[in-house]
Amino acid sequence: MLNRNRRYALVLLRLAVAALFLAPLLWAMGAALRPAGVPLAAPFLSVTPTLDSFARLFRVLPVGRFTLNSLRVVVLAVPLTLITASWAGYAMARLPRPSQRRWVLVSLLVLMVPAIALWPARFLVYSRLGLTDSIGALIAPAFMGSSPFFVLMFYRAFRRIPPAIYDAARIDGAGVLETWRRVALPIARPTAFAVAILTFIFYWGDFLSPLLYLSDARDYTLPVGLELLEQLGRTDYSLLMAGALWATLLPVVLIVVIVSTMALKERQNPQKEQNS
Repeated sequence: MLNRNRRYALVLLRLAVAALFLAPLLWAMGAALRPAGVPLAAPFLSVTPTLDSFARLFRVLPVGRFTLNSLRVVVLAVPLTLITASWAGYAMARLPRPSQRRWVLVSLLVLMVPAIALWPARFLVYSRLGLTDSIGALIAPAFMGSSPFFVLMFYRAFRRIPPAIYDAARIDGAGVLETWRRVALPIARPTAFAVAILTFIFYWGDFLSPLLYLSDARDYTLPVGLELLEQLGRTDYSLLMAGALWATLLPVVLIVVIVSTMALKERQNPQKEQNS
């Protein structure tokens, strides 16, 4: 009986935390469903919900083009980040301990550098390489792991793998890349999922890079499109919230799918162990 009460209390606590995080999203949804011109102070039950704001959203701006541009960026940047960050983290984890400490310190120092300090140098480099006004300027950080934080996440995951597993793979004739692909990366799958989600959110919500490196409005991504939407009407709250919901929809769906998949796999693994 006591265990059942604890289980119910835990479920209620989880629901309360989920409601706390979902409250802003639900408020934005309620604001987006209001007719144009209805103030936010009016009770939601006193107005008739409508999808007119979403229809107007696609009429006033090429939101579909902006969304496709953002999707192109994340489709290229996420796999590149997973490869480069995991390579760097794996290389750090296989170094001797003194070298590991030095590279971890270097990664932390780079992580503390303000992003604004890198913009002038990046703009000059991208201009010399001819990457401005192209998607290459937006995904260029992915070739370097996107962030030292992602490298440190993989380093921590690979460092926790017992050295005997690496030695066994080496005795079996596996090379460095094969050990990374067949041994280290499958064990660090939860870390890879977390880095993929963080990378997706990082590039999906990137506002400054398209604004700095792109001059053609047809190449703008969704965050820049939302800024244009705000300039069109700062007091049209239903239209602004419709744009915000459209930009939030894909990340939320992605996170729900990934978390559900991981939870399903965790449930299936104990069952397989019991059956075996």
